[in-house]
Amino acid sequence: MENIFENDIILKILEKYRRIWAIGHAQSVLGWDLEVNMPKEGIIERSVAQGELSVLSQELLLSPEFVELVEKAKSSEGLNEYERGVVRVLDRSIRIMKAFPPEFLREVSEVTSKATKAWEEAKEKDDYSKFEPWLDKIIELAKRAAEYLGYEEEPYDALLDLYEEGLRTRDVVKMFDTLEKELKPILEKILEEEKVPREHPLEREKYEKEWMEKVNLWVLKKFGFPLGERARIDVSAHPFTTEFGIRDVRITTRYEGYDFRRTLLSTIHEFGHALYELQQDERFMFTPIAGGVSLGIHESQSRFWENIIGRSREFVSLIYPVLRENLPFMQNYTEEDAYLYFNIVRPDFIRTEADVVTYNFHILLRFRLERMMLNEGVKAKDLPELWNEEMERLLGIRPRTYREGILQDIHWAHGSIGYFPTYSIGTLLSTQLYYHMKKEVNVEELVREGNFEPIKQWLREKIHRWGSIYPPKELIRRAIGEDLDPRYFIRWVKDKYL
Repeated sequence: MENIFENDIILKILEKYRRIWAIGHAQSVLGWDLEVNMPKEGIIERSVAQGELSVLSQELLLSPEFVELVEKAKSSEGLNEYERGVVRVLDRSIRIMKAFPPEFLREVSEVTSKATKAWEEAKEKDDYSKFEPWLDKIIELAKRAAEYLGYEEEPYDALLDLYEEGLRTRDVVKMFDTLEKELKPILEKILEEEKVPREHPLEREKYEKEWMEKVNLWVLKKFGFPLGERARIDVSAHPFTTEFGIRDVRITTRYEGYDFRRTLLSTIHEFGHALYELQQDERFMFTPIAGGVSLGIHESQSRFWENIIGRSREFVSLIYPVLRENLPFMQNYTEEDAYLYFNIVRPDFIRTEADVVTYNFHILLRFRLERMMLNEGVKAKDLPELWNEEMERLLGIRPRTYREGILQDIHWAHGSIGYFPTYSIGTLLSTQLYYHMKKEVNVEELVREGNFEPIKQWLREKIHRWGSIYPPKELIRRAIGEDLDPRYFIRWVKDKYL
């Protein structure tokens, strides 16, 4: 394999970085094991081990010798694009790590672990008062984090940038303004015309776990997922993807015993994340530019496979015989039933169960509340009512319980404020990539034939193989020659539903 790194300073940086990479690798293994295998009480020692490894990683990253090398590399002439990528990624990590005093990071860690416990209890008992004081603490910590990081326009910018490099509040406002204006009348029309159902009897059909395991494995093999060689699938409470490296990527799904599209679509969704990691340039191994560049770009890959491929007529047609073979109740349903079931549209309270048309309204609601927390001094006590009013305005439904409303997501308990918009970025970008792909590849025909290689190849060339060399906005421009544009999503919804 040819060496893409030639600069002496960069070679020294990469030699030292291997230790930081190795700690990250070990943390990935521990994190995966925690979700998949670990007995409950193992959390006591595991959390200490993870905490100590994080401190060790931070010490290595911020060691004067390492920081000095990165500073030197920043002013080096003639670096190639890979080397410039290494410098950008490390410089950003150092800037973020340096911004937070150690005592602040300790406080965040302590508050969020207690807040997570409080949130779990509050959700279980549908009692917001148990979580409210912790949410106030988290809002305060978020404000302090924004001040430590610094920002040009408003505090929320600093937090958005943590999750999506270069993202600003004005970008998100612009995206949602277009979306809300165009999408609301389309949603009303879809519900009025009733071309797709609001509910389907297949949602209530029960299945045995081994039935759906066979279906999921059939789909993954059809997609060319390298099970046993570079990948595996397991079961966890919340489906996720984790990469230990370019040659070891793992996904999970869950089996609830009813409404089989949940496990099927979540398996397809996680496959999209995994494919991004598996199709990286192998020369990036052990370096800071291996791995997806941002949460939004990552989400665009999972949403592409879940929504564009998984919910398409052609895919349903391809998989229908497999469903009939493995799910006894499918004898009573036609291929058209299966397609309609995959594409139900209905305003619902729970974000994770939302259909593709209403999903972005759930994100818009959270974005507005987060911005109010940071910029307008809104307190935790005001949030349930603001949540309910906004949901009624956007989707015409009002939560009856805290569980259906403000207590449904774990993100705020984890301190993840600024994270939600990346879900919409991914959803919108997936459709934009699809329309560009269609100019070069006959997507529908390939899906009908079950030939996914040309689709994977296109994604590899445009997105995957570049790892983290370029910032997200630049990567998109290089891939398709334009910036993120919500109008592609509007067009896709119209094409699909109207």
